[in-house]
Amino acid sequence: QVHLVESGGGLVQAGGSLRLSCVASRTMFSINAIGWYRQAPGKQRELVVVIGSGGIINSSDSVKGRFTISRDDAKNTVYLQMNSLKPEDTAVYYCNAKIVRGFTEDEYWGQGTQVTVSS
Repeated sequence: QVHLVESGGGLVQAGGSLRLSCVASRTMFSINAIGWYRQAPGKQRELVVVIGSGGIINSSDSVKGRFTISRDDAKNTVYLQMNSLKPEDTAVYYCNAKIVRGFTEDEYWGQGTQVTVSS
């Protein structure tokens, strides 16, 4: 099991930047994939960007060139640097971790952090 705690959300004007952090309760080497999803009001939760085994990154087209994921394994932390923010980026951002055990994949979520981008 892994416990995830996000921080760094807030209110920012369009064009601004924010950095989100997600601290995991266990070593990153035991996590197969970790990253960020978001959910805007009235919409389904969607992938933002995830980093998997071997450093492979999968991201939404809507954030490519603006958002960057990085990780600090010594701190069990993954970051989401968000630049050139747009009002449509407003959402609750959730940290997600996946752990594979044999043929089973367990998925864990943080509590979420609100990001609001004003126009």
